[in-house]
Amino acid sequence: MFTADGHVRGEYASVHAAFRAMSDDEIRSRADALASSYLDQGVTFGVAGEERPFPLDLVPRVIEAADWKHVEAGVKQRVTALEAFLADVYGPGELFADGVVPRETVVTSPHFHRVVAGLEPANGVRVHVAGVDLIRDGDGHFRVLEDNVRVPSGVSYVMTNRRALSGALPEVFADHRIRPVQQYSRHLLGALRAAAPAGVGEPNVVVLTPGVYNSAYFEHTLLARTMGVELVEARDLVCQGGRVLMRTTRGLVPVHVIYRRIDDEFLDPAQFRPDSVLGIPGLVTAARAGNVAIANAIGNGVADDKLLYTYVPDLIRYYLHEEPILRNVDTWRLGDADQRAEVLDRLDELVLKPVDGSGGKGIVIGPAADRAELDDLRTKIAADPRAWIAQPVISLSTVPTLVDQGIRPRHVDLRPFAVNDGDTVSVLPGGLTRVALPEGELIVNSSRGGGSKDTWVLADPLVDPSPEDEADEPAPARGKDAAKRTAQKQVADGRTVA
Repeated sequence: MFTADGHVRGEYASVHAAFRAMSDDEIRSRADALASSYLDQGVTFGVAGEERPFPLDLVPRVIEAADWKHVEAGVKQRVTALEAFLADVYGPGELFADGVVPRETVVTSPHFHRVVAGLEPANGVRVHVAGVDLIRDGDGHFRVLEDNVRVPSGVSYVMTNRRALSGALPEVFADHRIRPVQQYSRHLLGALRAAAPAGVGEPNVVVLTPGVYNSAYFEHTLLARTMGVELVEARDLVCQGGRVLMRTTRGLVPVHVIYRRIDDEFLDPAQFRPDSVLGIPGLVTAARAGNVAIANAIGNGVADDKLLYTYVPDLIRYYLHEEPILRNVDTWRLGDADQRAEVLDRLDELVLKPVDGSGGKGIVIGPAADRAELDDLRTKIAADPRAWIAQPVISLSTVPTLVDQGIRPRHVDLRPFAVNDGDTVSVLPGGLTRVALPEGELIVNSSRGGGSKDTWVLADPLVDPSPEDEADEPAPARGKDAAKRTAQKQVADGRTVA
């Protein structure tokens, strides 16, 4: 919110003035009302098996139009390069022959699945949805912290945060031209329908959830509802004759596109974990036969591997013949003997991350670790150096945040979401700002007690449409008449409404 010399940044002027004009009691009252509205709506996140209200901070994060254009271009570039990488890895493998990435780096990833080698999606898209985690460094530059192209989550909070905060701060919201976020469901549904098998004119799209005990179940239900599609579990689907069918009260109906929110290893017991009760036996066979599309594609996790992350700038140059717009955080590859020796000498200065970790799990922040933790880490690195990367401790940018002590600076990151329909990569304006609520904490993940902020991307009056031109309420993308026909057909088919 402030420059280094203490002046309020231009994009924050109205927000700053509004909070300065409120008493402490009024600020607390609005924050309490905001928290109550989230609790009443059931906006939750699961932590250690317990459903908790998802913390939303009263102070928005504001990003000016010029900064967002840079982020948007960088995210599109990165998603395009990763799409090309996945097509190459599960196809001809030209990058190996050209020495861009060592074959061993890919095939030793726990998320590389040979079972989908040669499986070509109908419209060539494997990354239908991506979440790219960004941080802002001490110089104010956005940098990529990691890529999420398996099953990225959090977009539901972007949508609900906006609705909640616009109600909690209506006068502040009205002072800004803020780019809308509620069109996300329409873009996602369009991308999923575009992924349908060839020759399917009216694809049946479903959202596959592991069930109510999943930490992101709220998101699964919200996306299914706002897209106007069925929310299903494995027990609702069956594979017969190389096709996926959905059980209904009137019999079986075909499913053409599955937006899965289940990890690869649990999707198909016939190919992966035989003890999985969350998947559908025969799903991979149906996909290979070209009868169903799976979004995101099986095997995408190899592009999430944090060791592969270190090669993404090279992938951008190789596939797109461009320089990276968004830089990586400086990273050491511990499989390299020289880099490993340097890191082992500086364990107490660096951040160590497991390459297949997520949600902040397994991260060791050297300056905050004790001797026993560092000794244990040293043993793990020696046993499996490929499983770790190291990065410097980054001083993430801070944004004023309402905590028990008042409004204080807290560290944040940003996860923009991109949707790829095969023709265009669309980036949702703003994305999810996650905030580390404990003082000094650098890990912002919800599973570690983090909260979120509404992220306001200011519209460029010369380029962006007026926010009022787009409906604030999420809705299916097919229009009233088409939606009515679909509803009538579902009743005739005997489908249950999720």
